[in-house]
Amino acid sequence: MKGSNKATVLSLAEKCKNILVSNWQGYLNTIKTDAQGSKENIYTTKVKYIIRKGNPLIWVPEHELHNVENEESEQHWVPFRQDTNRIAHNLNTIIDERGSFSVATPYPGPLGKLLKSMNKFPVRVALTGDVVPVKDKKAESAANYLKEMMLSEEKALKEFSYTVSGVLSSSNHFSTTRSENLKELIDGGEKYVIYKFNLRSCMFVDGNGGTHEVDFEDMEKCKASLLAPYSAKLIDGINQSEARRRGLILFCFIYLNVNIRDAYMLSLDRKGFDVLGKVRSKVTGDEIDEYQWKQFRITFKEEARDIESFCQQLVEMEEDAIKKVSSYGGLG
Repeated sequence: MKGSNKATVLSLAEKCKNILVSNWQGYLNTIKTDAQGSKENIYTTKVKYIIRKGNPLIWVPEHELHNVENEESEQHWVPFRQDTNRIAHNLNTIIDERGSFSVATPYPGPLGKLLKSMNKFPVRVALTGDVVPVKDKKAESAANYLKEMMLSEEKALKEFSYTVSGVLSSSNHFSTTRSENLKELIDGGEKYVIYKFNLRSCMFVDGNGGTHEVDFEDMEKCKASLLAPYSAKLIDGINQSEARRRGLILFCFIYLNVNIRDAYMLSLDRKGFDVLGKVRSKVTGDEIDEYQWKQFRITFKEEARDIESFCQQLVEMEEDAIKKVSSYGGLG
């Protein structure tokens, strides 16, 4: 579906903001300074976070703050192995506040398996800045904000229209719902230390591993789409539904004049969505047919301001594509 003359893709800053809001976990890196003042080692932990006023608020398990003494006495520090080394970010940031934070676009369900088989990099955001502990009343305020955000999201999921619920119904609730994945931060099972990540620079990393510096002022000005918190759930709901994946095949045929054998939704935003389509490779003579996955962009007639608008346009496009195919007498 072709759009107007307006840009059909988002700016890098908008893409980065949407990625940060769409996910709830990332990788925090801090610099470890030892007793000799060496700053050679960087340690990484997978952490959960939320975005508040444009900056990540990061929850680091409290038990990680104690393991540093044991591991330091054993002189057994191994960079980048979060499975065997728990990083004492608290001690690191007292000496050096600098850190980095990496967040990837969520690729739930079958999409993740497909991208892995293709050796395709996840689109992600790489931030650098200062990692500052949040204490006392500010920590309490952050915890309350998290609770309110989770309650608001859970309420919204219950009140969505029939159209939205129909799209989301096929998704894996736990693996794609932000509030569900953040419950452990407030259920009392483990204690956490909260950090604020004060942003200094931002880099967008594309699916081929290419890096693109994002203007800091653009990051401060732009806002994440209202679609972003539900993008993982929407994508998984579409990709887990055979009927909706057939709809993606029809979209490529009707709107892009491309024949594809299979399709998955790769990403979405207010302007449209990207589809991974399995297309026939060019062959000659008696060669056996071969297929490859290619990315296609389909744009909306009107921008989808929220999840209701997105799902409504998606359903209308499905109905329109079916009508057009019927008038053609089929795809053959």
